Amino acid sequence: MNALPSNLTDTPGGLLRRRLPVIPAASFGIVLGLSGLANAWKAAEALWGLPLWPSQIIGLFTIFIWCLLLAGYVLKWVFSSAKAIEELSHPVQCCFVGLIGVSTMLVCALALPYSTISANVLFWSGASWTVAFAVWRTGALWTGGREPTTTTAVLYLPTVAGSYVLGIVGATLGYVDMAQLAFGAGFFSWLAIESVLLNRLLTAPTMSEPLRPTIGIQLAPPAVGCLAYLSATTGPPDMLAHAMLGYALLQLLLILRTLPWVMKLPFTAAYWAYSFGLTASATAIIRTVERGDTGIVASLALPVFMLVNAAIALLVMRSLTAAARGKLFPQ
Repeated sequence: MNALPSNLTDTPGGLLRRRLPVIPAASFGIVLGLSGLANAWKAAEALWGLPLWPSQIIGLFTIFIWCLLLAGYVLKWVFSSAKAIEELSHPVQCCFVGLIGVSTMLVCALALPYSTISANVLFWSGASWTVAFAVWRTGALWTGGREPTTTTAVLYLPTVAGSYVLGIVGATLGYVDMAQLAFGAGFFSWLAIESVLLNRLLTAPTMSEPLRPTIGIQLAPPAVGCLAYLSATTGPPDMLAHAMLGYALLQLLLILRTLPWVMKLPFTAAYWAYSFGLTASATAIIRTVERGDTGIVASLALPVFMLVNAAIALLVMRSLTAAARGKLFPQ
Protein backbone atom coordinates (compact mmCIF):
# COMPACT_ATOMS: atom_id res chain seq x y z
CA MET A 1 0.00 0.00 0.00
CA ASN A 2 1.31 3.47 -0.88
CA ALA A 3 1.90 5.89 1.94
CA LEU A 4 -0.56 8.69 2.36
CA PRO A 5 0.49 12.08 0.95
CA SER A 6 2.50 14.11 3.41
CA ASN A 7 -0.09 16.88 3.36
CA LEU A 8 -2.64 14.43 4.79
CA THR A 9 -0.38 13.01 7.49
CA ASP A 10 1.11 16.28 8.69
CA THR A 11 0.09 17.41 12.12
CA PRO A 12 -0.77 21.08 12.69
CA GLY A 13 2.46 21.41 14.65
CA GLY A 14 4.49 19.95 11.79
CA LEU A 15 2.91 22.30 9.26
CA LEU A 16 3.56 25.28 11.51
CA ARG A 17 7.15 24.20 12.09
CA ARG A 18 7.87 24.16 8.34
CA ARG A 19 6.13 27.45 7.59
CA LEU A 20 7.50 29.55 10.44
CA PRO A 21 10.71 31.43 9.73
CA VAL A 22 13.50 30.42 12.09
CA ILE A 23 14.19 33.69 13.88
CA PRO A 24 17.89 33.96 14.69
CA ALA A 25 18.88 35.82 17.83
CA ALA A 26 20.93 38.10 15.59
CA SER A 27 17.66 39.53 14.25
CA PHE A 28 17.28 41.51 17.49
CA GLY A 29 19.96 43.75 16.04
CA ILE A 30 17.09 45.27 14.05
CA VAL A 31 15.58 46.49 17.32
CA LEU A 32 18.90 48.02 18.33
CA GLY A 33 19.14 49.97 15.08
CA LEU A 34 15.55 51.18 15.10
CA SER A 35 15.62 52.19 18.76
CA GLY A 36 18.91 53.96 18.12
CA LEU A 37 17.28 55.94 15.33
CA ALA A 38 14.38 56.89 17.62
CA ASN A 39 16.89 58.12 20.20
CA ALA A 40 18.78 60.08 17.56
CA TRP A 41 15.55 61.87 16.65
CA LYS A 42 14.85 62.58 20.32
CA ALA A 43 18.28 64.17 20.63
CA ALA A 44 17.66 66.15 17.43
CA GLU A 45 14.36 67.40 18.84
CA ALA A 46 16.17 68.81 21.86
CA LEU A 47 18.96 70.42 19.82
CA TRP A 48 17.19 71.69 16.71
CA GLY A 49 13.56 71.85 17.83
CA LEU A 50 12.40 69.18 15.38
CA PRO A 51 8.85 67.82 15.74
CA LEU A 52 8.15 65.01 18.20
CA TRP A 53 6.21 62.68 15.91
CA PRO A 54 9.16 61.07 14.01
CA SER A 55 10.74 59.68 17.19
CA GLN A 56 7.33 58.59 18.48
CA ILE A 57 6.44 56.73 15.27
CA ILE A 58 9.86 55.10 15.03
CA GLY A 59 9.64 54.14 18.71
CA LEU A 60 6.22 52.50 18.35
CA PHE A 61 7.35 50.70 15.21
CA THR A 62 10.41 49.45 17.11
CA ILE A 63 8.25 48.10 19.94
CA PHE A 64 6.08 46.31 17.36
CA ILE A 65 9.11 44.71 15.68
CA TRP A 66 10.50 43.67 19.07
CA CYS A 67 7.21 41.95 19.94
CA LEU A 68 7.21 40.06 16.62
CA LEU A 69 10.81 38.95 16.96
CA LEU A 70 10.41 37.93 20.59
CA ALA A 71 7.32 35.87 19.73
CA GLY A 72 9.18 34.26 16.82
CA TYR A 73 12.18 33.46 18.99
CA VAL A 74 9.98 31.85 21.66
CA LEU A 75 8.21 29.80 18.98
CA LYS A 76 11.60 28.60 17.75
CA TRP A 77 12.22 27.09 21.18
CA VAL A 78 8.75 25.49 21.08
CA PHE A 79 8.77 24.08 17.54
CA SER A 80 12.47 23.98 16.58
CA SER A 81 14.25 23.54 19.88
CA ALA A 82 17.12 21.65 18.25
CA LYS A 83 17.95 24.70 16.15
CA ALA A 84 17.66 26.97 19.19
CA ILE A 85 20.05 24.77 21.16
CA GLU A 86 22.42 24.61 18.19
CA GLU A 87 22.46 28.40 18.03
CA LEU A 88 23.11 28.70 21.76
CA SER A 89 26.12 26.40 21.49
CA HIS A 90 27.52 27.97 18.30
CA PRO A 91 30.83 29.84 18.90
CA VAL A 92 29.62 32.92 16.98
CA GLN A 93 25.82 32.92 16.92
CA CYS A 94 25.48 32.32 20.66
CA CYS A 95 26.67 35.83 21.48
CA PHE A 96 23.65 37.30 19.71
CA VAL A 97 21.38 35.71 22.32
CA GLY A 98 22.50 38.49 24.64
CA LEU A 99 20.72 40.96 22.37
CA ILE A 100 17.38 39.75 23.72
CA GLY A 101 18.11 41.44 27.02
CA VAL A 102 19.74 44.48 25.40
CA SER A 103 16.79 45.04 23.06
CA THR A 104 14.36 44.65 25.97
CA MET A 105 16.11 47.44 27.88
CA LEU A 106 16.02 49.68 24.81
CA VAL A 107 12.31 49.01 24.39
CA CYS A 108 11.93 49.94 28.05
CA ALA A 109 13.24 53.45 27.26
CA LEU A 110 10.78 53.75 24.36
CA ALA A 111 7.89 52.60 26.55
CA LEU A 112 8.72 54.97 29.42
CA PRO A 113 6.56 57.92 28.16
CA TYR A 114 3.54 55.61 28.06
CA SER A 115 3.90 53.53 31.23
CA THR A 116 6.43 53.87 34.02
CA ILE A 117 5.49 50.50 35.49
CA SER A 118 5.87 48.68 32.17
CA ALA A 119 9.16 50.43 31.54
CA ASN A 120 10.59 49.34 34.89
CA VAL A 121 9.41 45.75 34.38
CA LEU A 122 11.07 45.68 30.96
CA PHE A 123 14.25 47.26 32.31
CA TRP A 124 14.77 44.82 35.15
CA SER A 125 13.81 41.86 32.95
CA GLY A 126 16.26 42.93 30.27
CA ALA A 127 18.98 43.79 32.78
CA SER A 128 18.65 40.41 34.50
CA TRP A 129 18.87 38.57 31.18
CA THR A 130 21.85 40.69 30.11
CA VAL A 131 23.89 40.18 33.28
CA ALA A 132 23.10 36.48 33.54
CA PHE A 133 23.95 35.81 29.91
CA ALA A 134 27.12 37.92 30.01
CA VAL A 135 28.42 36.02 33.04
CA TRP A 136 27.47 32.64 31.54
CA ARG A 137 28.99 33.31 28.13
CA THR A 138 32.12 35.10 29.33
CA GLY A 139 32.76 32.39 31.90
CA ALA A 140 32.66 29.82 29.09
CA LEU A 141 35.14 31.89 27.07
CA TRP A 142 37.54 31.97 30.01
CA THR A 143 37.83 28.17 29.87
CA GLY A 144 39.56 28.41 26.47
CA GLY A 145 39.44 25.99 23.56
CA ARG A 146 38.09 28.55 21.10
CA GLU A 147 38.98 28.39 17.41
CA PRO A 148 40.65 31.75 16.52
CA THR A 149 38.77 32.08 13.22
CA THR A 150 35.47 32.26 15.14
CA THR A 151 36.61 35.39 16.95
CA THR A 152 34.50 38.27 15.62
CA ALA A 153 33.03 41.53 16.88
CA VAL A 154 30.06 39.60 18.28
CA LEU A 155 32.22 39.09 21.37
CA TYR A 156 31.39 42.69 22.28
CA LEU A 157 27.68 41.94 22.61
CA PRO A 158 27.35 40.12 25.97
CA THR A 159 29.51 42.38 28.15
CA VAL A 160 30.23 45.60 26.24
CA ALA A 161 26.88 46.25 24.56
CA GLY A 162 24.99 44.86 27.53
CA SER A 163 26.82 47.01 30.08
CA TYR A 164 26.65 50.21 28.03
CA VAL A 165 22.91 49.88 27.37
CA LEU A 166 22.35 49.01 31.03
CA GLY A 167 24.07 52.29 31.90
CA ILE A 168 22.24 54.39 29.30
CA VAL A 169 18.76 53.15 30.16
CA GLY A 170 19.51 52.94 33.88
CA ALA A 171 20.47 56.62 33.91
CA THR A 172 17.24 57.44 32.05
CA LEU A 173 15.30 55.77 34.88
CA GLY A 174 17.32 57.60 37.53
CA TYR A 175 19.81 54.89 38.49
CA VAL A 176 22.90 57.06 37.99
CA ASP A 177 25.16 55.08 40.35
CA MET A 178 24.28 51.91 38.45
CA ALA A 179 24.98 53.70 35.17
CA GLN A 180 28.50 54.59 36.32
CA LEU A 181 29.23 51.03 37.42
CA ALA A 182 27.84 49.66 34.15
CA PHE A 183 29.98 52.07 32.15
CA GLY A 184 33.08 50.76 33.90
CA ALA A 185 32.13 47.15 33.16
CA GLY A 186 31.53 47.95 29.49
CA PHE A 187 34.54 50.22 29.02
CA PHE A 188 37.19 47.85 30.35
CA SER A 189 35.57 44.85 28.66
CA TRP A 190 35.76 46.78 25.38
CA LEU A 191 39.47 47.51 25.78
CA ALA A 192 40.24 43.87 26.57
CA ILE A 193 38.20 42.40 23.72
CA GLU A 194 39.42 45.01 21.22
CA SER A 195 42.98 43.74 21.45
CA VAL A 196 41.89 40.13 20.95
CA LEU A 197 39.73 41.03 17.97
CA LEU A 198 42.37 43.14 16.23
CA ASN A 199 44.91 40.36 16.70
CA ARG A 200 42.50 37.98 14.95
CA LEU A 201 41.77 40.40 12.10
CA LEU A 202 45.45 41.10 11.49
CA THR A 203 46.93 37.62 11.88
CA ALA A 204 44.26 34.95 11.28
CA PRO A 205 42.79 33.92 7.88
CA THR A 206 40.25 36.29 6.34
CA MET A 207 36.67 36.00 7.54
CA SER A 208 34.27 33.82 5.61
CA GLU A 209 31.59 35.77 3.74
CA PRO A 210 28.69 34.92 6.13
CA LEU A 211 30.65 36.38 9.06
CA ARG A 212 31.80 39.58 7.37
CA PRO A 213 28.77 41.77 8.28
CA THR A 214 29.75 41.34 11.93
CA ILE A 215 32.55 43.83 11.25
CA GLY A 216 29.85 46.51 11.45
CA ILE A 217 29.61 45.90 15.20
CA GLN A 218 33.11 47.34 15.47
CA LEU A 219 31.63 50.86 15.36
CA ALA A 220 29.32 50.31 18.33
CA PRO A 221 31.66 50.15 21.38
CA PRO A 222 33.11 53.68 21.14
CA ALA A 223 29.85 55.25 19.94
CA VAL A 224 27.53 53.55 22.43
CA GLY A 225 30.22 53.93 25.10
CA CYS A 226 30.28 57.68 24.52
CA LEU A 227 26.51 57.76 25.04
CA ALA A 228 26.84 55.68 28.21
CA TYR A 229 29.50 58.06 29.52
CA LEU A 230 27.40 61.13 28.74
CA SER A 231 24.40 59.48 30.41
CA ALA A 232 26.37 58.85 33.61
CA THR A 233 27.95 62.33 33.81
CA THR A 234 26.89 65.96 33.73
CA GLY A 235 28.37 69.17 32.38
CA PRO A 236 30.26 69.88 29.15
CA PRO A 237 31.80 66.86 27.36
CA ASP A 238 35.34 66.20 28.59
CA MET A 239 38.44 64.63 27.06
CA LEU A 240 37.23 61.04 27.49
CA ALA A 241 33.93 61.76 25.74
CA HIS A 242 35.80 63.39 22.87
CA ALA A 243 38.31 60.54 22.69
CA MET A 244 35.58 57.91 22.41
CA LEU A 245 33.75 59.99 19.82
CA GLY A 246 36.96 60.41 17.83
CA TYR A 247 37.60 56.68 17.85
CA ALA A 248 34.00 56.09 16.73
CA LEU A 249 34.56 58.40 13.74
CA LEU A 250 37.71 56.47 12.85
CA GLN A 251 35.77 53.19 13.03
CA LEU A 252 33.10 54.72 10.79
CA LEU A 253 35.70 55.45 8.12
CA LEU A 254 37.15 51.95 8.45
CA ILE A 255 33.80 50.17 8.07
CA LEU A 256 33.09 52.28 4.99
CA ARG A 257 36.51 51.21 3.66
CA THR A 258 35.68 47.51 4.18
CA LEU A 259 32.10 47.70 2.88
CA PRO A 260 32.88 46.39 -0.65
CA TRP A 261 34.58 43.36 0.94
CA VAL A 262 31.53 42.74 3.16
CA MET A 263 28.95 43.23 0.40
CA LYS A 264 30.08 40.13 -1.44
CA LEU A 265 27.45 38.50 0.78
CA PRO A 266 23.86 39.00 -0.51
CA PHE A 267 21.65 41.10 1.75
CA THR A 268 20.22 39.46 4.87
CA ALA A 269 19.26 40.69 8.32
CA ALA A 270 22.95 40.31 9.23
CA TYR A 271 23.61 43.75 7.74
CA TRP A 272 21.73 45.31 10.65
CA ALA A 273 24.97 44.77 12.58
CA TYR A 274 25.97 48.22 11.30
CA SER A 275 22.85 49.98 12.54
CA PHE A 276 23.39 50.41 16.29
CA GLY A 277 26.84 51.90 15.93
CA LEU A 278 25.64 54.26 13.21
CA THR A 279 22.66 55.57 15.16
CA ALA A 280 24.68 55.81 18.39
CA SER A 281 27.32 57.88 16.57
CA ALA A 282 24.70 60.38 15.43
CA THR A 283 23.11 60.56 18.88
CA ALA A 284 26.46 60.96 20.64
CA ILE A 285 27.49 63.84 18.38
CA ILE A 286 24.15 65.61 18.81
CA ARG A 287 24.26 65.22 22.58
CA THR A 288 27.79 66.57 22.85
CA VAL A 289 26.69 69.63 20.90
CA GLU A 290 23.64 69.98 23.16
CA ARG A 291 26.00 69.82 26.16
CA GLY A 292 28.11 72.71 24.84
CA ASP A 293 30.43 71.42 22.12
CA THR A 294 31.23 73.77 19.25
CA GLY A 295 33.64 73.75 16.33
CA ILE A 296 34.16 70.60 14.28
CA VAL A 297 31.83 68.42 16.35
CA ALA A 298 28.97 70.87 15.88
CA SER A 299 29.62 71.00 12.14
CA LEU A 300 29.41 67.20 11.92
CA ALA A 301 26.09 66.85 13.74
CA LEU A 302 23.67 67.51 10.88
CA PRO A 303 25.59 65.66 8.10
CA VAL A 304 26.05 62.56 10.25
CA PHE A 305 22.40 62.66 11.33
CA MET A 306 21.26 62.81 7.69
CA LEU A 307 23.68 60.04 6.67
CA VAL A 308 22.44 57.76 9.44
CA ASN A 309 18.79 58.35 8.53
CA ALA A 310 19.54 57.45 4.92
CA ALA A 311 21.43 54.31 5.98
CA ILE A 312 18.63 53.05 8.24
CA ALA A 313 16.02 53.83 5.58
CA LEU A 314 18.03 51.73 3.12
CA LEU A 315 18.27 48.88 5.61
CA VAL A 316 14.51 48.98 6.19
CA MET A 317 13.72 48.95 2.47
CA ARG A 318 16.16 46.12 1.74
CA SER A 319 14.81 44.17 4.71
CA LEU A 320 11.20 44.52 3.58
CA THR A 321 12.16 43.37 0.08
CA ALA A 322 14.11 40.40 1.44
CA ALA A 323 11.25 39.49 3.79
CA ALA A 324 8.76 39.55 0.92
CA ARG A 325 10.99 37.08 -0.94
CA GLY A 326 11.42 34.91 2.13
CA LYS A 327 15.17 35.59 2.27
CA LEU A 328 15.49 37.82 5.33
CA PHE A 329 15.64 34.86 7.73
CA PRO A 330 16.32 31.18 7.00
CA GLN A 331 13.33 28.86 6.74
